[in-house]
Amino acid sequence: MSQFGKRTEVPAEHRWKLEDLFADQSAWDKEYQLVKEHAKKIADFQGKLKDAAAVKACFTLEDELSLHTERLYVYANMKHHEDTAEPAFQALSDKANKLSVEVNEALSFITPEILALSDDVLTSFIDNPELAPYRNTLTEMRRQKPHVLGKNEEALLAQVGNIAQAPSKIFNLLNNADLKFPKIKNEKGEEAELTHGSYIQFLESKNREVRENAFKTVYATYSKQKNTLAATLSANVNKNVFYARARKYPSVLEMSLYGDNIPKEVYTSLIDTIHESLPLMHRYMNLRKKLLKVDELHMYDLFAPLVEEFDMDITYEDAKKTVKESLKPLGEDYLTVLQDGFDQGWIDTYENEGKRSGAYSWGAYGTHPYVLLNHKDNLNSMFTLTHEMGHALHSYYSDTTQEYRDAQYTIFLAEVASTLNEALLMDYMLKRTKDAKEKMYLLTYYADQFRTTVFRQTMFAEFEKIIHEKAEAGESLTPQELSKVYYDLNLQYYGADMVVDQDIEMEWARIPHFYNSFYVFKYATGFSAATSFAKQILDEGEPAVDRYLGFLKSGGGDYSINILKKAGVDMSSPQPVRDAMAVFKDLIEQMEQLTK
Repeated sequence: MSQFGKRTEVPAEHRWKLEDLFADQSAWDKEYQLVKEHAKKIADFQGKLKDAAAVKACFTLEDELSLHTERLYVYANMKHHEDTAEPAFQALSDKANKLSVEVNEALSFITPEILALSDDVLTSFIDNPELAPYRNTLTEMRRQKPHVLGKNEEALLAQVGNIAQAPSKIFNLLNNADLKFPKIKNEKGEEAELTHGSYIQFLESKNREVRENAFKTVYATYSKQKNTLAATLSANVNKNVFYARARKYPSVLEMSLYGDNIPKEVYTSLIDTIHESLPLMHRYMNLRKKLLKVDELHMYDLFAPLVEEFDMDITYEDAKKTVKESLKPLGEDYLTVLQDGFDQGWIDTYENEGKRSGAYSWGAYGTHPYVLLNHKDNLNSMFTLTHEMGHALHSYYSDTTQEYRDAQYTIFLAEVASTLNEALLMDYMLKRTKDAKEKMYLLTYYADQFRTTVFRQTMFAEFEKIIHEKAEAGESLTPQELSKVYYDLNLQYYGADMVVDQDIEMEWARIPHFYNSFYVFKYATGFSAATSFAKQILDEGEPAVDRYLGFLKSGGGDYSINILKKAGVDMSSPQPVRDAMAVFKDLIEQMEQLTK
C-alpha cells in the first residue's frame, strides 16, 4: 500500500494536519483580511524611523505582518501541493503569493531608512535595552551598510535587476525548452527518448553501450551550442563582477559569502582539504574499476551499479522504527519529539493523484513543522524520511527556543541536521547487517554520496572560483577556455585510473547551479559538518550530543559559522572535512575487504 487515487481516499493517519495551522478556510480568510489592513498601517512609519521608540513599534508591526503572511503562504501552498490540479487551491496559492509580494513591497522602506542614519545612531540602537530583541537585526544592518549605496544608485541597481536575470532565464529556456537530444537505443535495442530526466537512468544502465551512447549523445548536443552556452555563462559571471564592483566588494566570491558572514577561508579551506584527500577519491575509482570488471574506467561508468540491485522492501511502519532506533544516540528528548512528529499529523506520507512530487520539510513559526513525502517501500524512501525529519526537528528546536526573528537558520546550516540523520541511519544499518551483499550495497550507496556531494560539488566550486577570477582579471571566457578549465579539473579529481573522456569538457554547459553562483560549496560543507557531528556523537556520546542539540536550538541567533564552532565544528579549519574523509576512508577499506 503506497499509492492512492484521489486525495479523498487517503486515510487520515497518512495525511498531515493542516488544521493545526488554520482550522478551516474561513479562519484563513479572516487572517488574510487582517494582514491586508495591517499592511496599510506600516506606511505610517515611513520617514519617521529616527528614534528607538519608532523603530521598536515599526519592527513589532513588521514581525506581526511577516509571521501572519508566512502562515497564510505556507498553508495555501501546502494545500495546493496536496492536489496541484485542484483549481480552488491553485487560486488560494496565487492569492497568498500576491499577498506576500505586496507585504514585501510595503516593508521595503525599513532597511534603507535605518541605514541612512549615522553610525552613531545605529550603534546607540544596538546598545539600547528597549531594542534588545532586535539586536541581531540591527547589527546585521550595520554590517551591510558599507555595501549599500545612496538612494539614487540603489534605485538604479533595482532597475538593473530585470536585466540581471537574463543569463539565468536564457540558460533555462535553452536547456529545458529548446535543446532536443536525438533518440538513442535502450537496453532492449529499441529507440528511446533521451531527456534530462532519462539521462541519469541511461547512465545507471547495466549495458555499457547504452551508457556510452547516452553520455556521448548528451555532450555532442551541448557541444553544438557551445558558443551560445559559453556566452550565457560568461554573461552571468560578468553580471556578478558588475554587482561586486558596484557594491564595493573585493571579489565576487567575497560578495557571495558576505550575506551569511562566511569568511573566504571556509571556501578555500574546503578546496585545499579536498585536494589533499584526492588520493582517497582515486582509490575509490580504482575499486570501482575492479568491481565493474572493466579494463578501462570511463566517465560514463560513474553511475553504473557496482552491485546487483539489492531489493530492500521496507514498509513505512518499518522505516519509522528503523529511523527511530538509528537516532537513539541523540538522546531521549530528541526521540520524544521525533515520535510526536510521527504521531501528531506532521507527515503527509503517500502519493495521490495530483500531489506534488519529491519531499520537503516546511512550516510556519508558531506551529509544528510539516513533512511532505511520496513514500515507496524502499531504502531510498527510508533515507528520505530520516532526512526530512532532520530538517523538521531542526526547525522545531529553533522555533521553540528562539524568538521569531532569530529562529530562521541559513541555507549554510540547513543541510547539516538532515544529513546527520542519514549518517546515523547508515552507521546503524552497516553495524547490523549480516548479509555481505546488503553490506556492499549500503557501502556503495554511501560512498557515492561522498563522491557526488563532497568531491563533485567541491570540483564545481573550484570551477566557479577559477572562472570568476579569470573574468575579474579581464580574461575572456570562451567555450575553449571554459572547457579546458573544466577538463583539467576532471583529470585532477578522478586520477590515473579514470579515462577522462574528452566529451566531459562540455559538462559545465549543463549545470544549472552555475547560474546561482558560489552556492554548491554549501552541499559539501553541510555534508562534511554533518559527518563530523556524527563522528563526534558516536565517539564521545553525551557531551557531543549536548553540543549538537545546542546547534539545533540556535536557529539563526548568531552567524552560521559561530553556531557551528560553538557546537564543535569549525568550518574555517580543515578538521570537519578531514573527519568526513576519515569516514570515507573507512567505507573504502570495508569495500576492499569485501572484494578480496
